[in-house]
Amino acid sequence: MKVAMIGAGYVGLVSGACFADFGHEVVCVDTVAAKIDALNRGEIPIYEPGLDVLVNGNRFAGRLSFTTDITEAVKGADAVFIAVGTPTRRGDGHADLTYVYAAAEDIAKAMTGYTVIITKSTVPVGTADEVDAIVRRIRPDAEFAVASNPEFLREGAAIDDFKRPDRVVVGVEEERARDVMRALYRPLFLNETPIVFTSRRSSELIKYAANAFLATKITFINEMADLCEKVGANVQDVSRGIGLDGRIGKKFLHAGPGYGGSCFPKDTIALVRTAQQYGAPTRIIETVVEVNAKRKIRMVDKIVDACGGSISGKTIGILGLTFKPETDDMRDAPSLDIIPGLIALGATIRAHDPQGMKEAKHLLPEKVEYCDGPYEAAINADAIVIITEWNIYRALDFEKLGAAMKERALIDLRNIYDPEQVKRSGFQYVGIGR
Repeated sequence: MKVAMIGAGYVGLVSGACFADFGHEVVCVDTVAAKIDALNRGEIPIYEPGLDVLVNGNRFAGRLSFTTDITEAVKGADAVFIAVGTPTRRGDGHADLTYVYAAAEDIAKAMTGYTVIITKSTVPVGTADEVDAIVRRIRPDAEFAVASNPEFLREGAAIDDFKRPDRVVVGVEEERARDVMRALYRPLFLNETPIVFTSRRSSELIKYAANAFLATKITFINEMADLCEKVGANVQDVSRGIGLDGRIGKKFLHAGPGYGGSCFPKDTIALVRTAQQYGAPTRIIETVVEVNAKRKIRMVDKIVDACGGSISGKTIGILGLTFKPETDDMRDAPSLDIIPGLIALGATIRAHDPQGMKEAKHLLPEKVEYCDGPYEAAINADAIVIITEWNIYRALDFEKLGAAMKERALIDLRNIYDPEQVKRSGFQYVGIGR
């Protein structure tokens, strides 16, 4: 099938490359000429394990190409995906659908023959209806259908998530469009992947509900971690004890400094605003958003307490800047709240991240010193803080680390170390919920 992917960002690039690997002819479109030029040279603008091999393999095979010309990409396409950004709108917290609606207008002007237009972007309930209305207004004579097909890609594992998903959700109103979606995902049908066909509105809400539920699990275990610290329990034991219950599940029950990234923060806020708009407020999600925002700031207090009540004039080594490992994504990362808070209290920050430092330099205060590795970040440090659990930090040489530091203190905000092991190396250890 011929596929056009409007938007060559994270979702569009991964989805486009995977569809090409399924054997479809895919053209990814983006308005940023520099990005398209780089992709045509084989350069990948984001860090995602395995994406460079997947993109360039299909590019060389002639199944994947990149352009800024949306007219040529859409003309003759069987399916056109809208995979553009839907950031939080300033002022009211709703998802900004400017790019989605602009893409719908461009698609309407360019499409030829029967075309299925699919919203891949995370969008509020009713967006597919509005896309349908926009296209119908511009091209009342056109043969087309609009579908919803939300993505459930985890950064750092996106290719595997696309090719071996728990499920594929498709919101579609017409049988002909349903046949096109079946053909697009035929390799997954052969692998007996559950394909959930719903109405468009149900499909749109499934995406938000899924992310909100996962964000709630994270926030719940973080609050349990706070209680564990007060009563002398171990949150890791609590997580395991409840996670083995099949009704609860063990995933997303790891205590830490709060969730971040490109999805959970904006999607929970957008769901709250949509619910308020329809007069069905989501009190649980409202609380999740509030608790998570405060938690990132509270991590500053935790670090200060571990350093004796003051960090003025002290040096803090920070390990991990991105919101999670195996990505260069800094969006809403806990480090963006923690590091400025430490600097405001007089600390000097020496930081390292395997992939995030380039983007961090645009987002964090200029005072941050960036280092080539964890041991360089430890030089003259009064404390080391692990914010992101990259594998490179999971087997540190504590003798080497301690020799570089002024004071031996480790604040482990991801609980990746055994406290007793760290203490035996002569370190003060502070974790989360234990």
